[in-house]
Amino acid sequence: MAGAPSVSTAAQSPRLSQAKRVVIKIGSALLVDQAGLRAEWLQALAEDVAMLRGQGTDVVLVSSGSIALGRRILRLPQGDLPLEQSQAAAAVGQIRLAQGYQEMLAPHGVTTAQVLMTLDDTANRRRYLNSRATLETLLSLGVVPIVNENDTVATDEIRFGDNDRLAASIAVTIGADHLVLLSDVDGLYSANPKTDPTAEHFPVVPHITPEIEAMAGDPISGVSKGGMKTKLLAAKVAVAGGCAMAIMDGFVARPLLALEEGARASWFLPEGDPRVARKRWISGMKPQGQMHVDQGAVQALSHGKSLLPAGVTRVSGEFGRGEPVAILAPDGQIVAKGLVRYTSTEARAIAGHKSQEIAEILGYPGRAALIHRDDMVSLT
Repeated sequence: MAGAPSVSTAAQSPRLSQAKRVVIKIGSALLVDQAGLRAEWLQALAEDVAMLRGQGTDVVLVSSGSIALGRRILRLPQGDLPLEQSQAAAAVGQIRLAQGYQEMLAPHGVTTAQVLMTLDDTANRRRYLNSRATLETLLSLGVVPIVNENDTVATDEIRFGDNDRLAASIAVTIGADHLVLLSDVDGLYSANPKTDPTAEHFPVVPHITPEIEAMAGDPISGVSKGGMKTKLLAAKVAVAGGCAMAIMDGFVARPLLALEEGARASWFLPEGDPRVARKRWISGMKPQGQMHVDQGAVQALSHGKSLLPAGVTRVSGEFGRGEPVAILAPDGQIVAKGLVRYTSTEARAIAGHKSQEIAEILGYPGRAALIHRDDMVSLT
């Protein structure tokens, strides 16, 4: 077929068993039916999550379903709801969803946490750093975060409209190497397979071309809102951030185990390593200020350390939290760029001081590093 993506064999597909960090997006239709929460399916998914955690993989779940579940509890009518009713349904559904995940994962010894996010949390650099720090801390403690778009406060102007792109943004934010969209379709087709029996399935998509984007159709189910268009948008975000992404039918029993055993899916191949992609993103930013550091700090940075206040001799420029700054050696050479965790005013106040003095100087506790090594790229 003209313009079709090149197709690889299943053996060339990424493997979940090789994942160090995976984000799983769960569609509304999988979680909620006419009777409410699909507890049996969620229980099977919990076994999959426990399996991944058992092999040392960090897991983040991005869950749809709060509005779909809440509207059933509140007995709201089918069809589009006014914004205020959608937000009310989300408020009711979110607490029930969180309870469901906790009940199903606790028997496996898995601790869960609910994290509510909006588009602004990933677009705004300060909130991006805060969100990333929270998720990283939860994962370091062995917790499985359950993320949902905060539909109770989101408006039509700032909401994603679905959780596919939210999942992709989170995957890039935390440096995940695998993203799996559990949906009501088993991958990308050349046409809608429900209406066209000749539609061709693509197991591996090396590159997202305009021809591939043209194959995307509208949502199929009456519960989930994200169609193939939103999934391809998510794929573009994920692969650019070095994250492999799969679209698969989540209705199968234990979908993640099924994926590992070769279930039909479409894999979108990443453009490099997620850490390399993140460093490339930071290096391309225009610095809003400068951190002048001593030779000891230069040595520490060359060994992959974070920038601590003690090594800073001078701060120039005006910047806010999360904005990019240049790090200059004593001879004026730019040795690194990074996303700073303090405003320029705060940075000047704590420059040259030990991290344990930050709370006393600023009047409130802060982070030990001015720029964390994960938010920094070396230029030497």
